Amino acid sequence: MSKMPIINFDEHFADFTSEWMTQHAGMYKTYDDMEADLPHVYMAFLNTRAKWLGSLTPGSYFTQFEDPKVLVDWMQAYCQEGVPVPDLLMEQINFVGKPCEKRLVALLKDPDAEEEAKMLAIGLLRDLESTQPKMLYINWQLDRAEKDDMKDNALESLRAMGETVVQPILQVVDQANAAGQEALLEVLADYPGNEQIFRLALRLFQEHPERRALFAGYLAKIGDDRAMPALIEAAWDPKVNYLTFIELRNAIETLGGECPEREFDEDPEYEALRGMDLT
Repeated sequence: MSKMPIINFDEHFADFTSEWMTQHAGMYKTYDDMEADLPHVYMAFLNTRAKWLGSLTPGSYFTQFEDPKVLVDWMQAYCQEGVPVPDLLMEQINFVGKPCEKRLVALLKDPDAEEEAKMLAIGLLRDLESTQPKMLYINWQLDRAEKDDMKDNALESLRAMGETVVQPILQVVDQANAAGQEALLEVLADYPGNEQIFRLALRLFQEHPERRALFAGYLAKIGDDRAMPALIEAAWDPKVNYLTFIELRNAIETLGGECPEREFDEDPEYEALRGMDLT
């Protein structure tokens, strides 16, 4: 099949809107009135035949195509060209649905694909409630940086897949680097009652004092009161700052314990919050 055209729908909508507002200026008393009418203008745009589409309407243009390879490769081509991917193309991929899963997963595995295309593919697969990329997403977490937007997006999809991800994660979580274990625990903490999950959360809490606030929250969610001694010991730590102490206190109280009383008068965080009456 010949290369599909890359058309900037955003630019055409901007031109349509500008012309519409000129022709209908008398309808609007204020700029806010114009802005409030944009959904109506967009509907008019979708249903108006356009010369730049061979007299088709923008709303019907992508509905001609149902081949998953054509649609997904077209989305990727938009990203390669640096042209905004039309929402209408995304909607058509979503409409075609399950047949597009295989091609979307192939895009995720393509080392040369743009990150934007992969981010869009992750979102589409999540909308389709696909579990096909489950192991791919898990393996991405094993060696990751603390901040990684694409892998965070994949992590959100893992959470959306539900309990089906728990055992596959538990089989490999010990192979992950520190950032990967932390990321995977975010998913696992949704499933209390599992001994391996509890031990992972407790270990990470003890091994990473700089992240105590985060891991205390996970321990609270897991709900196992065996974490209480470690939480109380951390609450007594003279190096703990006020904000972390608050998270420790919340976790201890969630688990049914009583937190030590501490003074933080010399802690700048405490002073700042007290100034805002938030202590």
